[in-house]
Amino acid sequence: MTKQTGPVVATNRKARHEYHLDASLEAGLALTGTEVKALRAGAASLVDGWVSFDGGQAYLEGVHIPEYVQGTWTNHTPRRKRKLLLHKDQIRKWAAKTKEPGVTVIPLRLYFSGGRAKVEIALARGKRDWDKRQALRQRQDALEARRAIRTRTFR
Repeated sequence: MTKQTGPVVATNRKARHEYHLDASLEAGLALTGTEVKALRAGAASLVDGWVSFDGGQAYLEGVHIPEYVQGTWTNHTPRRKRKLLLHKDQIRKWAAKTKEPGVTVIPLRLYFSGGRAKVEIALARGKRDWDKRQALRQRQDALEARRAIRTRTFR
């Protein structure tokens, strides 16, 4: 996991339900001025986001950062391709891992650290439907066990 110091702007809550997460990494984002202002206002959606590798670079795609309300003609397009700031070795290693079938890279959290926008990305393998049902069942069983223990200790 990465250390986070600033406020979380957006989280991808669906990611842990839809994917098995293998490894995570913190990456910087190359943003325009209105994108940073919109993020500081607390508006973003990571649900449809993914990371693509092209020409030795990593790009964050499908992430929705709405237009800044007070922005003028300098406003950005909400779903543009944004460059991730990573070391070449990290890009090369993660790009090679995404060549395996069923492996992708998705964003988990978007936050500020030291005044700079950061995104936590993770290697992910898609879950099957029975995996999702099994995870929900385990979560429900754990919740029921905690409730039973709580009621036992207070009586």
